[in-house]
Amino acid sequence: MEDSKKQSDKAGDVTPKITGIGGVFFFSDNPKEMKEWYVKNLGLEINEWGSSSFESRNMNKPEEIESLQWSPFKKGDEYFSPSKKEFMINYRVQNLEGLVIKLKGNGVTVLDDIVTYDFGKFVHIMDAEGNKIELWEPA
Repeated sequence: MEDSKKQSDKAGDVTPKITGIGGVFFFSDNPKEMKEWYVKNLGLEINEWGSSSFESRNMNKPEEIESLQWSPFKKGDEYFSPSKKEFMINYRVQNLEGLVIKLKGNGVTVLDDIVTYDFGKFVHIMDAEGNKIELWEPA
């Protein structure tokens, strides 16, 4: 176990895998009021996308700053479809292309093609219990 941990911590590791959580998204009856409640009562800061970013450092690469997005969505928002769940987790990954190949080989439902933006690449999958998962490889 220790040897495999050392291997995965090495610079240049491109093993297709999850490296952390990139975001937590959930349904709300009124996302605007929900955000305002968190701002007023818990001091959450909302960014230009209407969510909050929590920054941290990668323990294996301390020069890297990572972020976790928190955002309520209007109940029933189609972004969570085809899942019927009230939440969606975004996982930060490395080697998204390799991971998608692995997932397809394992029979996992991949919902869309990889899309690239300035801030990274995204794809959506379904887990074994019908939860939609967003996979994100930061730029």
